[in-house]
Amino acid sequence: MIVVTRLNRTRFAVNPDLIERIHASPDTTLVLVDGATFIVLESMDEVIDRIGAYRARILATAADVRAAGTAAAGLSEVSG
Repeated sequence: MIVVTRLNRTRFAVNPDLIERIHASPDTTLVLVDGATFIVLESMDEVIDRIGAYRARILATAADVRAAGTAAAGLSEVSG
């Protein structure tokens, strides 16, 4: 999830996999795949950067889980 800010300064989290389009004219509008729209304070570039950081975190977490699984499998072979 990424956290963005509505125009009234309330923050909320949105699943970036559900964002279909981002408009900036002049306010940044997120359009979700179900047609829901949200106008946010962040710029289009900032939202795109947050989506990239979110996806990088997902990949890093997957790599960590895989490495931990490989290490655990190696330990059980040695001890077993």
